[in-house]
Order: sequence, then structure tokens, then C-alpha cells
Amino acid sequence: MSPVDRWTNDTLRYQFRDPQLLRLALKHRSAAGAHNERLEYLGDAVLGLVVAEILYQRLPGADEGYLSRLRANLVRRETLADVASGLGLGERIELGSGELKSGGFRRASILANTLEALFGAIYLDGGLDAVRDTIVTLYDRRLQDLPAPDALKDPKTCLQEILQSRSLDLPVYVIENIEGDDHQRRFTASCSVAALELKTAGEGSSRRAAEQGAAARMLAQLHDEHA
Repeated sequence: MSPVDRWTNDTLRYQFRDPQLLRLALKHRSAAGAHNERLEYLGDAVLGLVVAEILYQRLPGADEGYLSRLRANLVRRETLADVASGLGLGERIELGSGELKSGGFRRASILANTLEALFGAIYLDGGLDAVRDTIVTLYDRRLQDLPAPDALKDPKTCLQEILQSRSLDLPVYVIENIEGDDHQRRFTASCSVAALELKTAGEGSSRRAAEQGAAARMLAQLHDEHA
């Protein structure tokens, strides 16, 4: 058994039927030949589904907003990179010489993307139950110690920080519609990110709630599209 296979068995607690899937998942695009970006795309979707299902099952009384914020917190790049670092994943990634010299094995984006690729590979190799077991194992501490609703940043704050980290202009919020009597108003707000040509909408009983809803949908879209 190779060191990589032994690491996978001992750390991920999963044994690949097709070792080539594992090799591909660990190969960054800077290395020559086929790389792991397609597996990363698949793993991103699988992770989102599994985390959403786990939260839905474990928190029967939680509303959609809290569940969405928890999922965003658990699947964000920083969390993935932290999980990957704890696994020693960086030492197993195959990188091109340039990325290797610049310390790419420590870069958060590379660690996070490679972990997603691993999830994609496990899904293809063993199916949804296998990748669910792996995610539950790796996320055990985080799933046991979920933050309270008021400990999570609101969607507008999260979106602002993400856009600022990417040197993009702040989103623009517009109240598109107001319906109902004074005591039962219903607001519809839009959230636009011009640089990404993206626009989402949200509804709520107040301007703030509608804007937060639009921001939450924008965060979900950014995650889904790897913006």
C-alpha cells in the first residue's frame, strides 16, 4: 500500500476501489496532465447537499435563514482549508514547480479546492453514503459545536466581506416593490453585483429583512458558481 493510500485509509477512513480517482483528486491544475478541477466542481455540489441534509435532520426547529447561514459557514473556503490543514492534505497535493516553490500547498484556496475534489472522488468511487460518512467524520467537531444564530454574521456582512476580499465593489440594494397595508407591509429588494453581472431578490416584512434575503441568495449563487 502506497503512503497516499495509507493516509487515505487512516485519515479519511475510506479505501478507494479506483486508486486513480484518488490520484486525480490530489493533482492541482499547475501540474502537467489531467487535474482535479472537474472533481472539485462535483465535490462542491456534493458537500453542499450533504451538509444541508445533515443540518436539516439535526436541527428540526431551525428556520431556513439559520440553516442557510450554518451551511455557508461550514462550506466556506476558510472552513474547508482548516479541515484540510488538519488532515495534512497539503503534503499530498501534486503541484507544478511554480506553485510548489511559492508554497501553494499552504494556500487556503488550493487546500479547500483539493478537499472538495476528494469529496467528488469519493462520491464517484463509493456513492453518496460513502461520501456522507466521510464528511460526517471530518466535520464531527464542527457539527457537534454549531454556532448559535446570533453568533453568525448576517448575509449582508458576509457578502460585503467576500466582495472586499476580492477587490470588488460593494453590492447595490434596491427596494423593488412594497405591498400591503401599513401594519402588514411586504418588501421586495434586489441585490446586484455589477462586476459579476449577478442580481438576486429577497422578500421580507421590512426593508432590512428583504435586503438580507437578497444577500443570502447572492451568497448562495456565489458559492454555486465559484465566483
